[in-house]
Amino acid sequence: MRSKQSGFTLVEIAIVLVIIGLLLGGVLKGQELINSAKVKNFAQDFRTMQILIYGYQDKYRAIPGDDAAAVTHLGAANGPAQAANATGQIVGDGRIDGNWDDTTAATSESFYFWQHVRLAGLATGTTDIASTDYPPKNADGGRIGVESGGRALTMIKNLTGTHVMCSTGILGRYVRTLDTLLDDGLTDSGSVRAIKATDARNTDAVKTSLVADGDTYTVCMAL
Repeated sequence: MRSKQSGFTLVEIAIVLVIIGLLLGGVLKGQELINSAKVKNFAQDFRTMQILIYGYQDKYRAIPGDDAAAVTHLGAANGPAQAANATGQIVGDGRIDGNWDDTTAATSESFYFWQHVRLAGLATGTTDIASTDYPPKNADGGRIGVESGGRALTMIKNLTGTHVMCSTGILGRYVRTLDTLLDDGLTDSGSVRAIKATDARNTDAVKTSLVADGDTYTVCMAL
């Protein structure tokens, strides 16, 4: 007597495959939405920087971080006017002296930029320069900052502008889309350029074709 073997019918297998396909599609779509949201957050950081500078100028007729009357305007206990002169910076000259990623240099106008825009009510965040939460971060936890353009050693070689805003720790898969969203889609030309996060100051921007998805980059935009 033959034993009867049980198994899946073609219909059952087809249903399972359809379900698996739907699940995979949902996962991929969800990841796509997450990636899109991150790129939009990165882009918003760059757009917001311009608003902060122009908003402060409109309110106080000065550049945040470079405001010689910051104590009067904001009631700040600290300001570049007290410390910057010792390093040769000229407070009130319309420039944001210092490196965009300064984190502890109390004489840096780039460092004080964040205290000024926050005390002015233009941005959120702590105004305590000693706090570990003081330096702002992007959507991936990388540092954000701004400095004056036209320096002898710009962050990215040949990137010029009155001010330069930079954001670091951005994966290559986001860099290309970000450049397309904000500029010309070419990471080595235009007002938005990128270098590897480990590259030294004044490094040539990396070509779009050489941007690797898994590597991290510093993206800078001339404002």
